[in-house]
Amino acid sequence: MNIQELIRQRGRENFTLHDLYLNSQMVKVLKTIGFDRHYVKAEGAYLFDDQGNRYLDLLSGFGVFALGRNHPQIAQVLKDVLSADLPNLVQLDVSLLSGMLAEKLVAISPEGLERVFFANSGTETVEAAIKFSRYATGKSKIVYCRGGYHGLSLGSLSATGDSHYKQGFGPLVPDFIEVPFGDLAALEKALSQKDVAAFITEPIQGHGVWIPDDHYLPQAAELTRRYEALFIADEVQTGLGRTGKWWAVEHWSVVPDILCMAKALSGGFVPVGALVCKEWIFDRVFNRMDRAVVHGSTFGKSNLAMAAGLATLEVLESENLIEKSAQSGQAIVDALQPLVGEYECLKEIRGKGMMIALEFTEPQSLSLRMSWKMLEAANKGLFSQMITVPLFSRHRILSQVAGHGMNIVKFIPPLILTESDIKWIVDATKAVIRDAHRGPAAVWDLGKTLATKALRIKAGT
Repeated sequence: MNIQELIRQRGRENFTLHDLYLNSQMVKVLKTIGFDRHYVKAEGAYLFDDQGNRYLDLLSGFGVFALGRNHPQIAQVLKDVLSADLPNLVQLDVSLLSGMLAEKLVAISPEGLERVFFANSGTETVEAAIKFSRYATGKSKIVYCRGGYHGLSLGSLSATGDSHYKQGFGPLVPDFIEVPFGDLAALEKALSQKDVAAFITEPIQGHGVWIPDDHYLPQAAELTRRYEALFIADEVQTGLGRTGKWWAVEHWSVVPDILCMAKALSGGFVPVGALVCKEWIFDRVFNRMDRAVVHGSTFGKSNLAMAAGLATLEVLESENLIEKSAQSGQAIVDALQPLVGEYECLKEIRGKGMMIALEFTEPQSLSLRMSWKMLEAANKGLFSQMITVPLFSRHRILSQVAGHGMNIVKFIPPLILTESDIKWIVDATKAVIRDAHRGPAAVWDLGKTLATKALRIKAGT
């Protein structure tokens, strides 16, 4: 089979194939908002379509491509592993590469986290964290935060604080308790009976890019210790340099009992997730020889995944990308910050490192307020599409709405942006926000665009 020839022959069939055999609703969404492109190449922070257009990717595969796409150093490492004919997934064995990656992860993790479990994804690491917490403490309850996102498998979904993802999938796993993010009193009340196994949270909530007050995470960690629960930090998106430090918890000098990671650890090539935790937790779960395989993941320690992880950590260090993330992210926020006072519908620019949010709010002037209400009546959070759609269609920047029903636009770029990329982002964002303030004319333009696309889909074109 010549895979390159197959791709060449059938390169424009992707939407047809997905419509027939995969998620046809996703095809409709992409066509409706005008994101239906035929990408043929990816390099670094850029995507290229079959018309030769270059796009700046501020979505990064939901944070997977922290190093950009098709990083040559990681690609070479994977080729080297494939050509070495190594034994892989023997299962009744312990592999060298997984031991080496675990050694490295312990070295860069917060002090006191000394054991590693490998899986394939973020949601798998969260599932493991839930199970480990319950077994190690002998308790069943898990406290999680409203608005948080931890994955879509059943245990992780039970800890996800967004009803949009839960509807119709119940009953979920019992003994999960929701508290507001940032509310220490509510957290203490939930923990006060000392019957909670763990409190799980993202240090910065990905859906909305909600950054806690400086006292929240340190005091939350202290509360878990006081009431004999574990503290789980979900760093699946925030970890590995995304926020300008190895781990987001470092911004507040917090050491969790369990830390979950994935996404960027893959280098953008091979799925890999990891959990690092305190040794006593691991030793309680795997406490006898007959329990050596009581929890596992078949492909979790595959040679390609482990090599991708090792290469990713090497690139993060050798290219100084964590410091670069902090500097570039701050440059974007600083350049966009003056827009808050200039445009009444822009409420806030916030972020840490390469995790940035533009939050919009209902304006006060009559014509703009009427436009806002018109969009919100049609679909909650639709105003944010007045930013993401023209960013893409007019400026070739791929971005996302920060969560379901939110008027928040989120940028999670690769950590490798150049000065010209930053200028591209700033100039384009200023232009689309200015255009969004044209009131009814801007709403009409967006409505006409979406309606035209929808009619074309209905007609089958």
